[in-house]
Amino acid sequence: MPLARSIFARADAVDDSVLHQPFDRDAQLSAAREAVRAIGFDLDKRGRLDLSVHPFSTSFSPNDVRITTRVQDEFFNACFFACLHEAGHGTYMQGIPVKFERSVLGDGASSGLHESQSRLWENIVGRSRPFWEFFYPRLKSHFPEQLRDVPLETFYRAVNKVEPSLIRVEADEVTYDLHIMIRFELEKAVFDGRLELKDLRDAWNAKFEEYLGITPPDDLVGVLQDIHWTFVFGAGFPGYTIGNVASVQLYEQALKDHPNLEAGFARGEFADLLGWMNRNVHAHGMKFKPQELLERVTRRPLEAGPYLAYIKGKFSDIYGL
Repeated sequence: MPLARSIFARADAVDDSVLHQPFDRDAQLSAAREAVRAIGFDLDKRGRLDLSVHPFSTSFSPNDVRITTRVQDEFFNACFFACLHEAGHGTYMQGIPVKFERSVLGDGASSGLHESQSRLWENIVGRSRPFWEFFYPRLKSHFPEQLRDVPLETFYRAVNKVEPSLIRVEADEVTYDLHIMIRFELEKAVFDGRLELKDLRDAWNAKFEEYLGITPPDDLVGVLQDIHWTFVFGAGFPGYTIGNVASVQLYEQALKDHPNLEAGFARGEFADLLGWMNRNVHAHGMKFKPQELLERVTRRPLEAGPYLAYIKGKFSDIYGL
């Protein structure tokens, strides 16, 4: 929260107006499909991308993995980064060995480890300078009018703008975990008997005002925005923050094994990172408990330090802190 507040005080340092203009829906989907293919999600034989009200992914086998997104006509991020996020889940599902199919091993180690993959491709890779050095010329071919006079650095900073927002899945990296904190604290209050479900909306709105300084105008962008509470209330949302933390820890280990990863990203080469995840994470399915798997791969338990250092370093650079 101190980092977020220091960035809010410099809100004008990043202009993201380039993201808020008309973007053709079909062109958005075409660009997103190109990016998803580039990072290694198999859309041709083992996967597909469709539209839904709320982005999600599902798997019927490693050879039938389906992801969805939604499109906003005048906001670029919603479709593109949802696709990278769900493709991260999808690469995990496609990477689980076929021999584990129809067994208890045929899934990811946990929701937190699953989110480590989605947040890795959405943010660590998808919002990095090297990624956009590769993909920005391709994106400009999809939107020549909108992006003709927009420099690469301006676009990179725009997709990393930090600001209070209502919708979790479209939140920036700095404020995202505040969205998770709000949900976790409300769930805990309900289970502790301190909050009744009928009062959840008012408590939600109060938390948003306290943490982010904004109040939802209605329940669609407020307490009812996520699908998750329709099938499980409690213990689901923390997986996203666990995933954020684990994503950096895994990525740092991958960098140790492949020091030139980011130079490869700038050339559109993502196979080394995906292959590393395939071998070290995906290949085990549910064979290990999540903490055990993380320790086997990174040789240390889950730690917040690397993630906090990553967030502070990246956004101190962008905002000149």
